[in-house]
Amino acid sequence: MSDWEDEYNEGGVALQKPATKLPPTEWKLPSDGRQREYEYFGVRNRSRFEDSREERADRNGGGSEYQSRRGGGRPFPRSTGGRSFGDEKSPPVTLTVENSSVGRVIGRGGAKIRELEESTGARIKINKGDYEGEVVIFGSAAAQQKAKEMIEELVADVNSRFHNGFGRGGGCRGGGGGDGGGYRGRGDGGVKTGSVWSAAELQAADAVPARVPIDWNSIRENKDKYEQLKWKDVPPLKKKFYTEAECVSMLTAEEVSEWRKENNNIFVDDLKEEGEKRPIPNPCRTFLEAFELYPEIMENIERVGFVKPTPIQSQAWPVLLSGEDLIAIAQTGTGKTLAYLLPGFIHMDGQPVPRAERGGPGMLVLTPTRELALQIETECKKYSYKSYKSICIYGGGDRRGQINLVKGGVDIVIATPGRLNDLQMNELINLRSITYLVLDEADRMLDMGFEPQIMKIILDIRPDRQTVMTSATWPTGVRRLSKSYLKNPMMVYVGTLDLAAVNTVQQTVLIVHEDEKKSYVFDFIRNMLPQDKVLIFVGKKLVADDLSSDMCLHGLAVQCLHGGHEQSDREEALKDFKNSRVRILVATDLASRGLDVHDITHVFNFDFPRNIEEYVHRVGRTGRAGRSGAAVTLVTRENWRIAAELILILERAGQEVPEELVLMAERYEKHKREKEMCNPGGGQGRRGGGGWGRRDGGGRGGRDRGQNWGF
Repeated sequence: MSDWEDEYNEGGVALQKPATKLPPTEWKLPSDGRQREYEYFGVRNRSRFEDSREERADRNGGGSEYQSRRGGGRPFPRSTGGRSFGDEKSPPVTLTVENSSVGRVIGRGGAKIRELEESTGARIKINKGDYEGEVVIFGSAAAQQKAKEMIEELVADVNSRFHNGFGRGGGCRGGGGGDGGGYRGRGDGGVKTGSVWSAAELQAADAVPARVPIDWNSIRENKDKYEQLKWKDVPPLKKKFYTEAECVSMLTAEEVSEWRKENNNIFVDDLKEEGEKRPIPNPCRTFLEAFELYPEIMENIERVGFVKPTPIQSQAWPVLLSGEDLIAIAQTGTGKTLAYLLPGFIHMDGQPVPRAERGGPGMLVLTPTRELALQIETECKKYSYKSYKSICIYGGGDRRGQINLVKGGVDIVIATPGRLNDLQMNELINLRSITYLVLDEADRMLDMGFEPQIMKIILDIRPDRQTVMTSATWPTGVRRLSKSYLKNPMMVYVGTLDLAAVNTVQQTVLIVHEDEKKSYVFDFIRNMLPQDKVLIFVGKKLVADDLSSDMCLHGLAVQCLHGGHEQSDREEALKDFKNSRVRILVATDLASRGLDVHDITHVFNFDFPRNIEEYVHRVGRTGRAGRSGAAVTLVTRENWRIAAELILILERAGQEVPEELVLMAERYEKHKREKEMCNPGGGQGRRGGGGWGRRDGGGRGGRDRGQNWGF
């Protein structure tokens, strides 16, 4: 049995009742240091969870709240969330409230108690017992009296609606008063004590009052007003820092078009929906054309030794330095990180508010995985500018250490959405100071289910910020996200817009049976040359552990990377592979995006990925930075639904298409047509007919499960 048993009050707030550690009358909120906050336009609904004992001890000057009940430390902080609760030297006022009314005082998600605190200036704590709870009010005498009256009025309203004076009711009582209906105040007497109720009143007592619905239409109509109130006091913001070089401005339209075509077919579009379209800035063909006015940036670039910008950089820099929002779409490994980092440095340095007075970071980069976050932080440090300090915030890292670094002052935050949302909800980081926001690998963040966290994070970032979104693909989810959080963006994409074909990698597809996979991968490893380096992709963590263990038993030096490992193990695995201490890395799709390992010679797809986009990302791990690469992909009959899409990728990249793969695609199309004819209504098939339908298009019906396969 755990030390804490979950309970839920009527207001919908999750509480925890101590089973062994504290007396049964003492209640506390979960001690994991988290709180959840949901905001719809101008409406907040927050349930506040207490910090861990260590954090309360830090805040209360060495004594936690648990200790304060026993005489250690001061019981509550002098301010909460920036609100002052007056002179707390006045003795606390205590009201006893029956459990049926506690939820009314707290409100859904803690909204009511927060409203009471803000309107009275008092500090209100509730200790719930088995049958009734204590409402303890702290603050000045005037604040306490006001809060007491409001709570009594609130509870009296509950009684009149639900209990109508029977028994003890659901009210609150102080030191005196009768034990009849309504509530008992401290010497204030009762309400309807001993009254005789009519038949109509008795009938009304049994009726459940209708809930008052939330007027969402009114909220939507007043969205702009709420937003203006929230951001009315933000400091001024500057976005435009671009002065076009003379040699760039002299380029003719034909010269620009030809240059874009020669550089991976760069395409630029203005996505402004209303009004006249803006002129598209000409590309910067050299670093000097982009950063001639920023010598410190040029010094960093020359120190690193880059020769010329990548196609995405050459077109993204003029757009971003002009202050426009940008959507950058290109394959992984094409320099998107530097495309947004360098303009971000210039943006922060050019703000009218001095750095010391901003009260928080100026740039935020959201990214899907810990490894990518750490890699971006490395890039930040490599191109250090004006001594800007960056921090990497991610789950699995030292939370307390990350909090301390944030409190010490940072300029750039690189974060995964989950951990940043945790710090944001606990008010441990100030996002109001952010003026430059990057959503890196947006398609992958959506695939991983981070959209709710992204939405909550962006609610606390000023709406007039400059926003950059990068992606390797342009699916529906990314388009929706861009419309919600970017304002009149420009789009720069390199190559094809739907899905980038991998032209620098020789792709081999083998049709095999499931039980043959291990023999194929071991045959491949035996034929590797000493300088080869292979990244082996699998679909599940368990398969990754199993395959890497088998390789170790065969005496092979191998590392394993997946989300189930400790962060230190993940970092060590990636470091060993980057430094070539091991030349075999078995990984899940965690390693398919953005990881900067330039000398991977081979990608081996042990399991086919869940969709064709991930196939492109996996194969794109090799053949980088002008090098050639090779990819071997094992396809089983369970993968037949992706055969047609894989054929298109191979054809566009000029690769050989196995005849068995073509037959597989034809058989799948035939199977789909037959299934539609047998079961036009969709859903599960019937036994004996089309079989039990499956999401992947297979089925259990038929005498021979393999009879329609092309191999």
